[in-house]
Amino acid sequence: METRVLTAHVPRPLAEKVDEIAARLERSRGWIVKQALSAWIDQEEERRRLTLEALADVDDGHVIDHQAIEAWANSLDSDKPLQPPL
Repeated sequence: METRVLTAHVPRPLAEKVDEIAARLERSRGWIVKQALSAWIDQEEERRRLTLEALADVDDGHVIDHQAIEAWANSLDSDKPLQPPL
């Protein structure tokens, strides 16, 4: 796989944590940073997918009334909680 060098200035405490983890795992700093960056990118892509899915639901009219959610949430600590609104 072709690679490319990225340079970033990070706070010293963060760099020291990367060094600590690299030493503990017996891996290079580059490996640690690549793992962290890959995980962050996966998380951001999933967040975007879920946001777009939610916006499509809104566009299609699949929404729940705020008052219904509020009534359900308020009932959760009662003796007879309501069913979640659909």
